[in-house]
Amino acid sequence: MNGQIIALIIVVVLAALVVLVVLTMRQRRTRNLKQTFGTEYDTAIQAAGNPRDAEAELESRRRRREALNIRELSPESATRYEAQWKEIQVRFVDAPDTSLREADTLLVEVMRERGYPVEEFDQRAADISVDHPDLVQSYRAAHEVSTRTGRGTASTDDLRIALQRYRDMFIELLGPRERISSDAAQSERAVGDQEMAR
Repeated sequence: MNGQIIALIIVVVLAALVVLVVLTMRQRRTRNLKQTFGTEYDTAIQAAGNPRDAEAELESRRRRREALNIRELSPESATRYEAQWKEIQVRFVDAPDTSLREADTLLVEVMRERGYPVEEFDQRAADISVDHPDLVQSYRAAHEVSTRTGRGTASTDDLRIALQRYRDMFIELLGPRERISSDAAQSERAVGDQEMAR
């Protein structure tokens, strides 16, 4: 065989290997992002319009989150926030609009104490999506209802569902709790649902 033909075959094989490696890396990245972000992955694709831009956005979120100093709440802070949450749930019966705004504010306070930047809602939701991808859509929906409440366009049922969504995010943000078993947390959820349904 001619030396030029051998060189051409080597170049073609090397180019094919490079393409194969690049495709494998992209597939691994996509699989990793889907695992990390769950349904938020699909939401990002819808927002970006294509997978490549969506994946770049999600990678950016992950890098930003890694740079943050997110910490657990102290037991004292967690207890204080739990007491505030219970008051919000009790007040919901008589003042659902006010309770929902208070719930939104309380979540921001918890996020701030844990180390999340809280200045702008969209960035806050993006940061939260890295750690809590399964709840971020509910958080966005609850915030949207809270915003509509200020304009008087949310029904009482909208407010009740939004408060439940805030509660789910609130429980997640409190973090691991040795003194509250999962049974007790479920019981608290059931009691909260009953209070809000009244």
